[in-house]
Amino acid sequence: MTAADLPTCEFAFPGPLRDQLVAAVLAGTKTSTTGLLQDYEIDDEALPEVGTRFAVVDSAGAPVAVIEVVEVRVARVGDVDLDHARDEGEGYESVAAWRAGHERYWHGADYRGWLGDPAFTVADDTPAVLERFRLVETL
Repeated sequence: MTAADLPTCEFAFPGPLRDQLVAAVLAGTKTSTTGLLQDYEIDDEALPEVGTRFAVVDSAGAPVAVIEVVEVRVARVGDVDLDHARDEGEGYESVAAWRAGHERYWHGADYRGWLGDPAFTVADDTPAVLERFRLVETL
């Protein structure tokens, strides 16, 4: 199976944040990611399954890597642990820093615009999808 045959994985929206996250995947420093459960529900998309491979795409939509899901769990945003936060590859050294960074994203204009809710806010009880993955191949 080639990268073209795989479902795609898009980290954040196209632009500087996606570029940073993709670079961290390629460097091997990003091995986890967090999304909100509501995103899967809105897109009518099943949660990823362990063993599923994805083609990571850059801001131009070009496949740059293949990753494989090794763990998926649903947890409250307030229950994200330090190991998961560190493994996001963004330099988080505390859960508070992870939370602040993710709230900037989820409370930002791009996410709120996509959601269609300019007042959306994340709370401790907001369900999140925590994924772990491994880099299989750089393209």
